[in-house]
Amino acid sequence: MVGRVLRTALFLVSACAIWAIVLPERTATAQTSRGAAQLKVGGAVATPLTLSVADLKAMPRTTLHVENPHEKKSEVYEGVLLEELLRRAGAAHGEQIRGPLMTTYVVAEASDGYRALFALAEVDSGFMNSEILVADTVDGSPIDEKRGPFRLVAPHDKRPARWVRMLKLITVSSPKELN
Repeated sequence: MVGRVLRTALFLVSACAIWAIVLPERTATAQTSRGAAQLKVGGAVATPLTLSVADLKAMPRTTLHVENPHEKKSEVYEGVLLEELLRRAGAAHGEQIRGPLMTTYVVAEASDGYRALFALAEVDSGFMNSEILVADTVDGSPIDEKRGPFRLVAPHDKRPARWVRMLKLITVSSPKELN
């Protein structure tokens, strides 16, 4: 028990030290003007992407009607399915996801450093009907600066803890022992 507590404490101290270095850079990125806003898709993909709002508008669009529990109201989000962005970046998908690739994961990160994790399989429609959306509009208007310009919406989660506002980076990764 003491060993586990000590390991946890060391992890937290290390994490704080890393964030002290990384956070100022992320804050500067958050101050990018809306016109220059970019969403990056990288990591274990064949073709890393850097997308603008206009790039997202040119892709196949999906509209989702969701209940936002934080604001206790219905909202209509429009954007591109995360699955589509990962497919375009060359991430494993469909029948390719098997064996060791079943442990591949996707981290969605906001400009303020907030992060959420998804298993690659739960993003793939061959496994689940997750409909995880990278949205750029809500109720017919661009997403405001407090939540956008990109927002990840996971409508089937019981709590919106993995809804990532100010989305800036999507990274596909595998555990180190698989590399």
